[in-house]
Amino acid sequence: MTTWHDVELAVPEFAQRVRALFDAHRHKTIATVRADGAPRISGIEATFDDGRLAFGSMPGARKAADLLRDPRFALHSATVDPVEGAEADWPGEAKISGRAIPAGPLTEGPAGDSFHTDITEVVHTHLNPEATLLVVEWWTPATGLRRVDRE
Repeated sequence: MTTWHDVELAVPEFAQRVRALFDAHRHKTIATVRADGAPRISGIEATFDDGRLAFGSMPGARKAADLLRDPRFALHSATVDPVEGAEADWPGEAKISGRAIPAGPLTEGPAGDSFHTDITEVVHTHLNPEATLLVVEWWTPATGLRRVDRE
């Protein structure tokens, strides 16, 4: 199992950039797999606690049912548009994929289910310093950090 702490140890600067994007806004988007195999997109809040990425779900929520049946997920940071004329300052967007591990009932706030994560991929998409290329950086436990620049 790969935790957020493992990502921080393996690629600290990359992990810091990704976490900053997730921490910049309270609401994120999660993709899960419906019973019929179709994707489901839902709003969610996620936290980085004690070296783990965690999130919760309200009682009876479809996303929790999805994750209990098929634990695969993709979590996306909030997306903001680059400011015209200052595109090089755009921080980009981040994604984390993996498997949700049931962690029992939520211990704070309203009732619900909590999940920890087994991370399989972390992605940061942004622009190069000249704002002329799209940069996609991704890390997996198996391959480490890789990068592609696209026009």
